Amino acid sequence: MKDYYYFLGISHDASEEDIKKAYRKLSLKYHPDKNGNDDFFADRFREIQEAYEVLTDSVRKKAYDQNLESHQKNFRYNLPPLIKTFTANKIHAKKGEEIIINWQTHNADVVKVLPFGLEKAYGERIFKITEFRDGKFQILLHATNSLLHKTVVRGITITEVFENDTEKFRNNVEDLFKSQRRTVANPHGQPKIMRIFLAVVLLILAIYFLVKSFN
Repeated sequence: MKDYYYFLGISHDASEEDIKKAYRKLSLKYHPDKNGNDDFFADRFREIQEAYEVLTDSVRKKAYDQNLESHQKNFRYNLPPLIKTFTANKIHAKKGEEIIINWQTHNADVVKVLPFGLEKAYGERIFKITEFRDGKFQILLHATNSLLHKTVVRGITITEVFENDTEKFRNNVEDLFKSQRRTVANPHGQPKIMRIFLAVVLLILAIYFLVKSFN
């Protein structure tokens, strides 16, 4: 059963104002128009809308809360979560190539397949990889038993395959000049080429001052 509170990132005792605030924030983030009509964002946006419509309707919310409570009581919470299978039809693929993944979990009331989001306890998903990071695309399956506060994780890594060496070289060059994800080590998201250039300059300066100190 879908946990609408989880979709919106709020507690089960959240006020109507908290629900509206969470919806506004998430709908702006995941709206398809702001994300090139990507299927992933479109699916998340539909889930957010569905959760908002139910939780802001007092009659539907009351019925939903009762069903959710009943579902949780019937769930086998005393057993730890288990990932029985998690497979992909290929682990080497070209950009834009179709991938099929399958999974089956047990004793988990919250199941996520990242980067896609919440899923059923078992299922299949077909998708195309539009972007690799450092030649890899990682998929993670999280199976959680929320009462026991236990989560098991399993991953699949798809490595990028190129048509020929020229394509691989071009892809590597493009990656050097592409803005990177912002991190603590790279707060401005500088391209790799800039960081390499700065490292070379610092190395040259270090050698210069080292040589100068011996003269």
